[in-house]
Amino acid sequence: MATSKSHSFQLIEGMELLITVTGLPNGSSVRTEFHLKNCNRTWILHWGCIYQGNNNWFVPSEHSTKQGALQTPFVKSGNDYVVILELRDPKVRAVEFVLKDGNRNRWLKQHTGNFRVEIPWNELHAHHRIPKNLIERRAYTIWDRKGRPQNTAREQQMDYENALRELQADLARGISIDDLQANSSIPVEKAVTSEPKQTMNLHQPSHRRKHDVQKWLQKYAEPITKNASVNSSALAELLKKSVGQENVISQKSFHVRNYEIAVLQKNVNGDCRLYVATNMAGPTVLHWGVAKSSAGEWLTPPPDVLPEKSKIVHGACQTYFTDMSSREHSYQLIDINFKRSGFVGIQFVIWSGSHWVNNNGANFAVNLKSLNSTSVKLGVDGKYILKWLLDEIAEREKEAERSLMHRFNIATELTERCKDEGEGGCIGIMVWMKFMATRHLTWNKNYNVKPREISEALERFTNLMEKIYLQKPYKREIVRLTMALVGRGGQGDVGQRIRDEILVIQRNNHCKSGMMEEWHQKLHNNSSADDVIICEALLNYVRSDFRIDAYWNTLKANGITKERLASYDRPIVSEPRFKSDAKEGLIRDLTMYLKTLKAVHSGADLESAIDTFLSPSKGHNVFALNGLSPKLQDLLSSIKRLVREENTASLIEKLVDARIELHPALRAPRARAKDLLFLDIALESCFKTTIEKRLISLNFNNPPEVVFVICVVLENLCLSTFNNEEDCYRVSETYKAHDVEWALQTKAVLDRLQLVLADRCQHYLRLIQPSANYLGQMLRVDKHGIDVFTEEVVRAGPGAVLSTLVNRFDPCLRKIANLGCWQVISSADAYGFLVCVNELITVQSKVYSKPTVIIACKVTGEEEIPDGVVAVLTPSLIDVLSHVSIRARNSKACTIICFATCFDQNVLKNLKSKEGREISIHINSTGLVISDGNNSDGHVRHIYISSVSHGVISKRKKFCSNYVISSKEFTSEMVGSKSCNIKFLRERVPAWIKIPTSVALPFGTFECALSDDSNKDVAHKISALKVSLNRGDMTKLKAIQEAVLQMNAPMALRNELIHKLRNERMSYHGDESSWNRSWMAIKKVWASKWNERAYVSCKKTRVDHDAVCMAVLVQEVICGDYAFVIHTNNPVTGDPSEIYTEIVKGLGETLVGGYPGRAMSFITKKTNLKSPTVISYPSKRIGLYSKPSVIFRSDSNNEDLEGYAGAGLYDSVIMDEAEEVVVDYSREQLIVDKAFQVRLFSAIAEAGHVIETLYGCPQDIEGVVKGGIIYVVQDRPQL
Repeated sequence: MATSKSHSFQLIEGMELLITVTGLPNGSSVRTEFHLKNCNRTWILHWGCIYQGNNNWFVPSEHSTKQGALQTPFVKSGNDYVVILELRDPKVRAVEFVLKDGNRNRWLKQHTGNFRVEIPWNELHAHHRIPKNLIERRAYTIWDRKGRPQNTAREQQMDYENALRELQADLARGISIDDLQANSSIPVEKAVTSEPKQTMNLHQPSHRRKHDVQKWLQKYAEPITKNASVNSSALAELLKKSVGQENVISQKSFHVRNYEIAVLQKNVNGDCRLYVATNMAGPTVLHWGVAKSSAGEWLTPPPDVLPEKSKIVHGACQTYFTDMSSREHSYQLIDINFKRSGFVGIQFVIWSGSHWVNNNGANFAVNLKSLNSTSVKLGVDGKYILKWLLDEIAEREKEAERSLMHRFNIATELTERCKDEGEGGCIGIMVWMKFMATRHLTWNKNYNVKPREISEALERFTNLMEKIYLQKPYKREIVRLTMALVGRGGQGDVGQRIRDEILVIQRNNHCKSGMMEEWHQKLHNNSSADDVIICEALLNYVRSDFRIDAYWNTLKANGITKERLASYDRPIVSEPRFKSDAKEGLIRDLTMYLKTLKAVHSGADLESAIDTFLSPSKGHNVFALNGLSPKLQDLLSSIKRLVREENTASLIEKLVDARIELHPALRAPRARAKDLLFLDIALESCFKTTIEKRLISLNFNNPPEVVFVICVVLENLCLSTFNNEEDCYRVSETYKAHDVEWALQTKAVLDRLQLVLADRCQHYLRLIQPSANYLGQMLRVDKHGIDVFTEEVVRAGPGAVLSTLVNRFDPCLRKIANLGCWQVISSADAYGFLVCVNELITVQSKVYSKPTVIIACKVTGEEEIPDGVVAVLTPSLIDVLSHVSIRARNSKACTIICFATCFDQNVLKNLKSKEGREISIHINSTGLVISDGNNSDGHVRHIYISSVSHGVISKRKKFCSNYVISSKEFTSEMVGSKSCNIKFLRERVPAWIKIPTSVALPFGTFECALSDDSNKDVAHKISALKVSLNRGDMTKLKAIQEAVLQMNAPMALRNELIHKLRNERMSYHGDESSWNRSWMAIKKVWASKWNERAYVSCKKTRVDHDAVCMAVLVQEVICGDYAFVIHTNNPVTGDPSEIYTEIVKGLGETLVGGYPGRAMSFITKKTNLKSPTVISYPSKRIGLYSKPSVIFRSDSNNEDLEGYAGAGLYDSVIMDEAEEVVVDYSREQLIVDKAFQVRLFSAIAEAGHVIETLYGCPQDIEGVVKGGIIYVVQDRPQL
């Protein structure tokens, strides 16, 4: 607990001064609170500090070092007037002061002398005294962490100072001295004395506590605030059943006491129909009015829309409900036909026989949606743009550009109308505000408006955003983005001070002409956020001893040019000119004025946001009402000091700690949510700026320091978005110098972070960019501004700095892990002409006439490698066992294609600069060596074959007369190699290797089903489409697939499949729903014969596509813990003595289906199966999990043929859709339990070795681990 000392002084006129001096928890500060009681006017505290051995007054050291005094006005707080001082200099022994009457020119002293308050630092911080032995132990720990170097005396003292700071930080976090003593048992072996040296930049990671970031995640399964309105109800469902569910535009329900009201809007033949239902009994009357232009209006409805039993009374309509009760249900209904009148809303209350029913003191209100301008679905993740809103914004932009007052008033009105429209409404408003904030739109045009009017308009807009934040939690992300773009605003004199204070500055500093008068006229005419930048530019100009380049550089850095200054309605065309003796006064006055400007225009400004909380008149209420801890006040005070000191190392921790303290209140704010939100936005913005500065000095060759910074950055990110924190904590704690395995694990964790950030970017693109495209074009924003809109949103967010941090750390990790900057997937020397493409898939069907090396910015793993390509280089993370990787190692040109991933963007950038030129690629032990031109030393062994190979012609298969066969009936004439291999293994593998139960739809089943009478039309359509396809129209592939999905199942096929599955006791219910899902899965497998990749692959190798027959292997899904793929001959190095395995959590589709990230991989020597070696840790974020089900696997007659690898070209489909789950690797046994890992990997490798021995050649094996048992689900020869 903090220690306090109290003092009391009796003053004139019954006033009393109470002073409390408190030692703060950080152990290095004292707070002095002055409470003036029984006071009815403003007084000023005139004060100074007394240092030991000197009776003169000094200004506190954080302000300056000279003699003098400060004047601080008392501020009204409840019944008292209050001043709070925070002292940080332990040399201060007392505070002396006198009181000045703010209304009269008189001073109040104590008798004939000054008032004096002693500051007993030792007593106030007695509980924070840190024992010397504890400091020495911590210093020893610091020295030990650095590897016990031979320190100089200065370095020893630096360790001692750092230890003291760490311990003080621990005390500030609430850790007691006793706990610190208990956790510090290291013997002191090294003396730590001597002169001080520069302090460390950062505390070490072991001294930052872990946080449960799960509780920070923005998940809103239930409403946070209680409200009378709910989204759906039993009455609403009954109403829809009564009037029909077709063409429902919107619905809304209200619950008040025991009453329920449901409102349904429908489009009936182009007319707007509104149905209002209630469960009230007896005579009930709807008292209502309409809104024409804004939601807040109450207008008398016109006669042509009045329902039956209506009458007009006193500016409103009263309509009696019609009883719709039956035996089962009891409710009343009104049907209002608004026709096409274009009303935007309706407000109402209800008379229930003896009393009025309203919405908890307010009118019930329902916004009406436009029938012909409703949300337009863009087909991207179910997100929408709200077209009517964007259209109206564009239509009213001419009015909005008159002034910021007009713009914010219009924004408030439109936001009110669209607040119930889902995310599309808030997104549209946010996009509009960002176009404004980035100066793509005009701020003022031929209209004079007072700053007070702008401030009040802004206040109304931000108050409405606050209301949405409270009532619509799922919109909080967009509300936050919007609030970061605008100022805070304010009522009363907040905006007026902008006009008043500029006059004071001009008068005090004798600058009533030139640039200052031009700026004064602009401020009076239309103040804007530009004025904040102008004020900062003037301050920098004055502080630099009136160097004019400081003024222009500040403006330029913030996007304000001479042309923009001259474009204002009241132009600024002159440069500032001040008298040199006015410097001190100008700095003082402009600094204060900057605060006034920021209070209105800069909602995300840190200083003004903190001042709102710390000021006694405002901050006390915010803290008390939201249950915020005093610790937050201390943190905010420390942050202000650290910002002034530019102490980035300590500041980044304080900023995150403050956000952590603030977070519970943000999740469920009780009051002043706007102030909470602006503070959090400001803290996050400052964090981003501070980390960017920290990166300049960060030593990336010191992994513990870098990982610690990443942890802090990730904590900050988790407070806004998502979670991956535990993995970073773990790699931070397990660090060992030069440890390869640690580097591999850390690399995987950071790769997953990069995937999360990429997903986040795509999320924003889907969510925001469509509205930006639409509105930007309507407002004639330049194309570049539209194209980079979402990119700029992402860059301004908390994830951008994390991405930079990870990218810069990656080369250091790869060096520790001996990975180099290349991962070679297919090893081959090559020579060719360099071509750069964005996506490999866009050129997969192209034929290059000369040997070509492709750099592809994006490779998914599912593509074909084009003819003529000898090497593919990419920054994409690709599985070694992906389709494209296998293709590279088994080229149709009878030679291996070089395929590699590059992790160094600088290397790739340098390579891309050589596009069109010849390069040579040579593989060595460290990766790729690339040189210009043909390699004359003979290293390049890649033989380029320009002609297309003859390929293998598949033999057409015949139908065996049975639609479904059991595994005992599998033969090569009836099914493909997948099924035959399953039969072979079932009969030969040892009992500890399990093979899942299987049946199959044999060759010819598709053709037989297509010839059924029920599919005549589909057969005719497919036949016609194939004619066009054979003529080269590739667009018909998709049409054929869609036609296949329209097929009907012959009854015999259905009966046979259900019978076989039940006989084999597979997880199949056989009901109608199960059958429908099964039949759709079968058709999807058949349709995959016509996917583009398979078709192109057949054509390139001259495999007769028409002769391809598709059997379907049906297996029970093994819902395993892990899935794996084994290559019994290492495909990366070609070493036949090594078994190469990749393993993932959940189903194997994430391994073979092109899911982003890398699997965990290991190699095992066949001579030592008990000693697997991990070569990469997992970076795949997603695991797939399924309930007990059935999988339908493609099993064609052109898979695993000599000279052609057809496996993986066609689809396998699970009957029940698998669930995607974000994998938590921080507690994954496969990662953290080494003994478990070795046992499992050894068993998998042994299974691979057993199967290879059975076949007598290398094998490609897919399997599952469930409860420690190995299942093999597929096997084929390794190509």
